Amino acid sequence: MAVSLSKGGKVSLVKAASDAGVANAAALTKLMVGLGWDVNRYDGGAEFDLDAAAFMLAGTGKVRSSDDFIFYNQKVGPGIEHMGDNRTGEGEGDDEVINVDLSQVPADVEKIDFTVTIDQADAKHQNFGMVENSYIRVCDAASGTELIRYDLGEDFSVETAVVVAELYRHGGEWKFNAIGSGFQGGLAALCANFGVDIG
Repeated sequence: MAVSLSKGGKVSLVKAASDAGVANAAALTKLMVGLGWDVNRYDGGAEFDLDAAAFMLAGTGKVRSSDDFIFYNQKVGPGIEHMGDNRTGEGEGDDEVINVDLSQVPADVEKIDFTVTIDQADAKHQNFGMVENSYIRVCDAASGTELIRYDLGEDFSVETAVVVAELYRHGGEWKFNAIGSGFQGGLAALCANFGVDIG
């Protein structure tokens, strides 16, 4: 049974894996992080294109370099692989997937923040108030067992980017933090926040 978190909730990855019945939970390193959403409140005609990304952060809360920003145009980083851009969000299940191998994440990376932004939000007059049923889930990549799930709820209005959750090191182990923090300014605002130079 997956651990279901609300905003601000935290859980040890080992505990979540153990609770879900994963054999040798303490040795778990390969994860599948799925993000999903539905768009139900929009009739302006333009497609919604939501984009998931991961930021690998040092102890400063910033990326070490722009190589630590993993997204649809830079799909691979140390220990992380973005599995591709879903441009419509249609269909059941995860809309975008990011695979993580914690054993390959460099030791000076303390956090991996997972985000979702709306492509061309300002031009299309779109925001997260028009998005429903948003979630992030963490699964054991080997078995597909869901370990952690965080449903974001409907507490956004004008935001065009959301820091959904993070994996972070604490006391020698990885933990998960359900953040659900919205930003205005889309991807550019997130990149500025995390120290990514997008030119």
